Amino acid sequence: MDTRTILADLKSELNRIQQAIAALESLNVPTTASTPASKALPKQARKGGLSPAGRRRLSAMMKARWAARRQAAAKPTTKATTGRRTMSAASRKKIAEAQRKRWAAQKKAKTA
Repeated sequence: MDTRTILADLKSELNRIQQAIAALESLNVPTTASTPASKALPKQARKGGLSPAGRRRLSAMMKARWAARRQAAAKPTTKATTGRRTMSAASRKKIAEAQRKRWAAQKKAKTA
């Protein structure tokens, strides 16, 4: 193929692409008479998710919640429960004596 024909083909292709670009650009240009000014400008995204009034309501609710928790924690309990049972000294002494009797009986049975 001759370089002149290649060059001519590329120029015709370039001309076709430029015409296509011009046609697309003419479609995207909005006319100021048909669109109101508010639609022409993009809306600004809100940065916060809450309005100031909503933020105040939420703050008041959380303060009330934490105040109630502090108040509940400050109430004195009648008995500190540790999850363990307590045994009186007399009961403990009785159980220890019974265990000593069992050990004595086992020791006596082994030697006899």
